[in-house]
Parts: sequence; structure tokens; C-alpha cells
Amino acid sequence: MSGNQGMEQLIPLVNKLQDAFSSLGVSLNLDLPQIAVVGGQSAGKSSVLENFVGRDFLPRGSGIVTRRPLVLQLIFSPNGEWAEFLHQKNKKYSDFDAVRKEIEDETDRMTGHTKNVSNAPINLRVYSPHVLNLTLVDLPGMTKVPVGDQPPDIEHQIRSMILEFVKNENCLILAVSPANADLANSDALKMAKEVDPQGLRTIGVITKLDLMDEGTDAREILENKLLPLRRGYIGVVNRSQKDIEGRKDIRAALAAERQFFLSHSAYRHMADRMGTSWLQKTLNQQLTNHIRDTLPKLRSRLQSQMLSMEKEVEEYKNFRPDDPSRKTKAMLQLVQMAGVDFEKQIEGGGGENVNVRELSSGAKINRIFVERFPFELVKMEFDEKELRKEISYAIKNIHGIRSGLFTPDMAFEIIVKKQISKLKEPSLKCVDMVVNELMTVVHFMTAKMNNYPVLKEETERIITTHVREREQRAKDQLLLFVDIQLAYMNTNHEDFIGFANAQHKSSHESKAKLGNQVIRKGNLSLSHGGFLKSSRDFWFVLTTENISWYADDQERDKKYMLPLDGLRIKDMESGFMSKKPMFALFNSNGRNVYKDYRQLELTCESQDDVESWKASFLRAGVYPDRSKEEDKSEDKKDNDLPSMDPELERQVETIRNLVESYMNIVNKTFRDVVPKTVMHLVVNNTKEFISQELLAHLYSAGDQSQLMEESAEESQRREEMLRIYHATKDALGIIGEVSAHTITTPTPPPVKDDWVPPPGPPSPGIRPGMRTAAAPPPPGNRAPGPPGPRATAPPPPRPGSTGPGLPAPMIPTPQRGRAPSPQPGSQAPQSPTRPAPAPGPGMAPPPRVPDRPSIPQRPS
Repeated sequence: MSGNQGMEQLIPLVNKLQDAFSSLGVSLNLDLPQIAVVGGQSAGKSSVLENFVGRDFLPRGSGIVTRRPLVLQLIFSPNGEWAEFLHQKNKKYSDFDAVRKEIEDETDRMTGHTKNVSNAPINLRVYSPHVLNLTLVDLPGMTKVPVGDQPPDIEHQIRSMILEFVKNENCLILAVSPANADLANSDALKMAKEVDPQGLRTIGVITKLDLMDEGTDAREILENKLLPLRRGYIGVVNRSQKDIEGRKDIRAALAAERQFFLSHSAYRHMADRMGTSWLQKTLNQQLTNHIRDTLPKLRSRLQSQMLSMEKEVEEYKNFRPDDPSRKTKAMLQLVQMAGVDFEKQIEGGGGENVNVRELSSGAKINRIFVERFPFELVKMEFDEKELRKEISYAIKNIHGIRSGLFTPDMAFEIIVKKQISKLKEPSLKCVDMVVNELMTVVHFMTAKMNNYPVLKEETERIITTHVREREQRAKDQLLLFVDIQLAYMNTNHEDFIGFANAQHKSSHESKAKLGNQVIRKGNLSLSHGGFLKSSRDFWFVLTTENISWYADDQERDKKYMLPLDGLRIKDMESGFMSKKPMFALFNSNGRNVYKDYRQLELTCESQDDVESWKASFLRAGVYPDRSKEEDKSEDKKDNDLPSMDPELERQVETIRNLVESYMNIVNKTFRDVVPKTVMHLVVNNTKEFISQELLAHLYSAGDQSQLMEESAEESQRREEMLRIYHATKDALGIIGEVSAHTITTPTPPPVKDDWVPPPGPPSPGIRPGMRTAAAPPPPGNRAPGPPGPRATAPPPPRPGSTGPGLPAPMIPTPQRGRAPSPQPGSQAPQSPTRPAPAPGPGMAPPPRVPDRPSIPQRPS
């Protein structure tokens, strides 16, 4: 046998595609075009497959025999017959009994010796000069009742396994149904229609035509008139169980099948379109059409997968095992990439690779300088009550037993130095926060060195050591700056108010100059107190004088406006029902801040949002809470002290205004100098070190070959990635080999296939598609018989008759436009292109073609 030229070129390409991925153990989830054989148990599926191969090789027995899908690739080869299993490479089977034994053994390896099923396929390739190039999948037969040690859900397991194959749009369905059963109740056709309602992928196969009841046939089904399918039906005649047990040759069975169709009165006119040979050619052409329609989609999916893999393969483009200098080149490139990544993370930049989901390290460092560090400075600022108490003690202790007539300037210097000393903690904390962000950048930039763990570890060690050195240098510099500020009090500063103006300074002067300006707007969740806290989102507007919230960002429905006078801010732990970060506003004098609530609890999406809002409240004059438990007893003592005399109160107020003025100058200087110091001594210096000195330190650290030693995991990953990449590239090359001269046929038009009955008992009587050959024709439609004695003369025996000397079966009269059967002994007529139309009511039947006249017998 030989298939069409286009098919012989196309199907091997699909087999190459399957092997390109299956042999490497790579699963790309590509639904390659296949033909799945679906049918009930004992429907003849195994016999159909064996007729394709021309050998007995499938396991047989009672009950469920096929327990794993069998992917069968039939390949035309003029050099003999043999079989190969994909799980046994380079091993050829010439004995098909051994093939059957290996199928049984491989099934037992996966499922054991029970009757369980598995969806892991067995790949079998058969080379033979007697087959066409086809790829089929033999699936377990559908069953209803578990037998023996089968699980109770065996029907569901088999159905799920079959659906896993046939639901793919790239799968052609070969629905096998026996002719001696009710076709309308065929499980194979029902499942095919369930997954292929348009009938584009379903081909019907009718088996056991020779086992139908005497006087019945399936002609109308095979002509696709009754219970039609879009791609029609093909009838085959398989070997009986007696023939199989008797080791009847398959080639002899195919010859007997051909003779059956030529000799049967109901099928001889379409004998050229029946049988295993025609089924092979039909499947070839249907598979050709299907693959031609599928290849563009396969090419598109492979190209997209290859494009996604190229991003990962790009890391290995500089890997050349045969290049003696590859390690040096790779190290140079990795160090250069590390420097570029570090600078990009710190300096930022535009382009397509800008991260839109989270802040870069440079942006986070900027937030530290602009929001976090000023907030830490404010936390160190004086508390009004505490400050006045300290000034009072300082003035009294300076005067001693004397009553002072003038305000002592020494009290001012003592209080200012104490406040300046408090700035050490936030300055050092700023350095720590920036260094933590730099270490995050270091881990990010060395992530591309994962395939060289020694190089990555050494790079991180060198950079970390340098950053820690610069961290200590920056901290020493900031401590020195604090000492410089403590060394001399510059009371001649242009922004210092001086003693003359200290007595008239108003604490609200700066706020009055600003006016009620909007500082920030945004969404916050307002939480209500209680064990199970509930929250609701509002639109908040923060100004220099108050905070308001609205129903939405249109700011039309104002819910409440809260003045900022006397408010303080503090951190809150997350609620029981929510893990989002929180903070709270409260009155420093203990009054309710909002309705019956002692504090206003607000929830943000992230901790960064909390820090940003706290910095905004700081600009509005809402300072963090500095109350401590240990101060309560001392505050209680202070409350018992008598009030100060008016002169002392005047001196305290003067010193307080002087301290506030001078500390505003110092804080302003620290806000400017500390970020500059950290940037110069830590960030910029580290950037220059990575770009200019890192490579030299790596060279001096040890042997370069040891630094560039690849890890076993990374080597395996690289080889696997390159193998997948080249397999995909080869698959694209195979698809490109499909030539334009591959023939194709148009899709058949739709048919009315809504014949699947609802669940219920089958209709009694004759099965659909079967007609009784001995049934008399309707009155008036009987064709006139030949005159004379021929009517009673016995005809000579014909092939397929019941035996010599016995009368031949009655030749049925034409019905539904069927052509009359020829007389025994005459040659088989040519297959008509289409059946003749049936006569309508009142019309004469078509004239019967007269038989060859026979010589009447001489009377005795």
C-alpha cells in the first residue's frame, strides 16, 4: 500500500515533532494532530488497528484489556517490518508476539496487576511496507459496570481519560461502533458529538457487518442517509474470534473483506469506498486537511514559546565551552552588568524597563531623606512641658541662692547643647536605613551571578565590606558634625531672633503666614473601635489647619472636619480582622477627638503609606506622641510644685523662644547636611567603587577559574534550557519543511445530526439502518419479472451463496431509489456516484434493467 504523496511528506513531519519533545522528556503542552480510536468494549477497535499494521500485536482477553492509551505511529517503510517503543530506544521488535508481551508488561509497570487504568501513554512505532503513515491513539473501551477488582468509578475514570484526548481541537475522533448493535445508542458517537458538536473531527466506522441478522444490512447508514455524520461512515469486516484463535492471516482476512463487499448485494455498488484500505486512505486525507489547518497555530505557539525562552537563553549566549577565555569574558560582562544595574537602581532612568509596580532603591532612599529622616528629627524635638521644666531648673541652679535679676544666657547654652545631642540618634538611623537599601541593591545586582555561586559570594563580600567601611566613615563624620555644632553657639546667625525679640515671639506666627494651605489628599480607611473593628474608605484632605474626609474624591459630600490644634499622632497595631498598617490621631489633653472616640484610627495599604502620611502631618504641625510610662510619676510630682513667680516665668519664656529659634536653624542645617554626607560618603562612593575597583578586587581575591566555577544545579538548568530551546527551534524548522503542494479537500457540508435520542429505553423493532431483504415491496412498486419459465428456474450459484444446490437469497426489489442487484454470475456493477431518487406518490417505478436472457430448459 502507499498513500498520497502529500501525506507521505506531511505525517513524518508530525512524527518528528512528537519525537522532538517526547524523546527529550520536554512537555510543551502542544496538542499535536492525532486520531483517537474511541469505542465500547468488544466493538472491534483492536481488530481495526491490527488490520492497519497487518500483524497481531495487541493484548486480548475478557473485560478491560487496554488500560493505558497506546500512541501508535504507523510509518511506511519498504525495508521490512519491525516495531519500536519510545521507552526502549534503539531496540527493534520483529516478533509481534513480543510486542504484545511488552505492551502488557509496560501496562503492569504503571497500573500493577489490577484492572486499574492510567492516562500515561505507551508510544509504539510500527514500520511496515503494508501501512500508510498514520498516528493513532487506542483508548480503553468504555464500560458501565466494574468487573473483578476494578474500582467502582471505573466508568468515570475511563470517560475522563478519553475526554482528555478527544476534547483537544487537534484530535480527530475515530468512533467505532458495531453494526449488530443499536447505532443510536452508541457511546462512541455520543461522546464524539459531546466534544465535537459540529462533526468536523468525527469519522464513523461500522464493524461486524458480517454478523448482522440474516436479511438485514446497514446500507442506509453507510450511505449516510440514516443517522448521518458530517464526514460519513466507513464499513469494515474484521476477523472473528474463531479466526483470531485459529491464527488466520490478516492479509487473507483483508482479501475476504474485499470479497464480502463485492459479493454483497447491499454493498457492492460502494465496495470501492468500503473496507480497511479505503479507511486508511480516508484517514490519511482527513489528517492531511487537519494538519494543514493546524500547522499555522502550532507555528504561532512554538514561536511565542521560543520567544519567551530566548530571554532566559540570552544569559547563556556568552557560554562557550571550547573558548579558553570564556570565563574571563563572562566575568567581565557580569561585573559590567552589575555596575549598570547598581547605577540604574540608584539613579533611575526612563525606557521600557521602568518598574511600575514598586519603588526602586533610589526612590526609597529619596523617601528616607525627604520623609523618614525629617520625621525622626521631629521625634527628637522638645516637649513643651518638659522643656519649660528643664529651663526652670537650669535658671534656678545657675542663680543658686541668689535671686536673678537678669535672664542667664548660660541656661540657653545648656538647653541647646542638650537638644543638639539628641540629633545623633536620627542622623545615625538615617545612615542605617540608607545602608539597608544599598544591601538590597547589592543582592539584586548579583542575582544574575547565580550560575556562578563562588563569584556571587565573593562579589557580595567585597561590596558589603566596602559599604560597611563607608557606613562607619559616614557615622563618624556625622558625629563629628554634631560635635562641631556643640563647639560654638552662633547667636549672630541671620535667622536667630536674639534676646530682644524673644519676649515677643508668637508660636503661631509661622502658621499664620502660611494660611490654610492643602498639604495632601488621598484615600484612607477610617476604623471604628471595638474588638471586631470595621473600617470604611474615605477621601481625606489635610491642610495646615484641619483634616476633612469626604465620601469620594469629588469632595462634594463632606463627612467631617477636624481641627489640628492639640492633635498628636502615634503608631497602632493592626486589628484582629485586618493586617494593614495603622496610625491614630488623638488629643494631647485627653479629650475625645471625634464624636465618642478618644482617637481617630486610620488604615493604609502599606507601611510606606503610613510613613508618608506621618511626614505630611508633621508638615501640618501634628507631632508624634512622646509620652512615656516612666514620666507619669515625675509629672505627678511636678504637678504638686507651686507655680513660678512672674519674673521666673518671663525668663523661662525668653529662654524657650531662644532655644526654639536656634534649634530651627540647627534642624534646618541637619536636614540639608545629613543627606549630602550620606550620599557623598556612602552611595556615590560605592557606585564609583563598583564601576572602577570591583574587578581589580576580584582578580586579587583568587584564581579566576575557581571564581567562575559553575554550580551543578545551574549547569543542569543551562543544559536543560538550551536543549528545550534547540528542540523548539528544530520543531519550527520541521514545520517549515511542509511544502505547498500538499493536497487538501474541502470540509463536507453540515448534516442534520440531532438524532441522538434522550436517555431512555431503545425503540423496539428493527434497529435503525437495517432493512429486511425479504420484505415485500409496496403495492404498485413491484418491478415486472422476466417472462416464461425463468421465473421458476433456479439460478446458478453465486459467490457468497448458502452452498451448492441451494437457492440463492431473494433479490430485494428496489426501495428508496436503490439500484437493482445484478443476476448471479454477472460482474459487479460500477459504483454509482449518487443513488437514484426515490419515486414519488403516483409515479411509476424506474424501469428495471433486464437480465441477460437465459436458455429455458428442454421439457422432459
